[in-house]
Amino acid sequence: MTPQALAALHARCFASPPPWSEASFLGFLDDQTCFLLVDPSSHGFLLGRVAAQEAEILTIATDPSHRRGGIARGLMAAFEVEARRREAETAFLEVAETNAAARALYAACGFTEAGRRPGYYVAEGGARIAAMILCKSLA
Repeated sequence: MTPQALAALHARCFASPPPWSEASFLGFLDDQTCFLLVDPSSHGFLLGRVAAQEAEILTIATDPSHRRGGIARGLMAAFEVEARRREAETAFLEVAETNAAARALYAACGFTEAGRRPGYYVAEGGARIAAMILCKSLA
């Protein structure tokens, strides 16, 4: 997927926090610590990064019209494979505490809460939302 296509899909998936721009995706894709996983149908993607034996899910997106079909779970499994291949021992991610669907996915994939960032996200209308920091051992 091109940075333009990634930004377009991200915009269909996110309003708050704001979707990422084409330039943002281009910057991540130019970073050698980052990797992009794309669902074969191109209805979803995951952007990850590995540094110092820690893997991070930067963002994951599934086209709203194709959700609940296993795309995100497949991307999560592929993320773990790639993170281990890059010698990561632990995986992390941040998720808005109000994002129940994402939290359920991450819990089903074995992630547990390791901390919180109060007021990290700004919702439409200005409300502040805590980010949950989730982690999982890959060892």
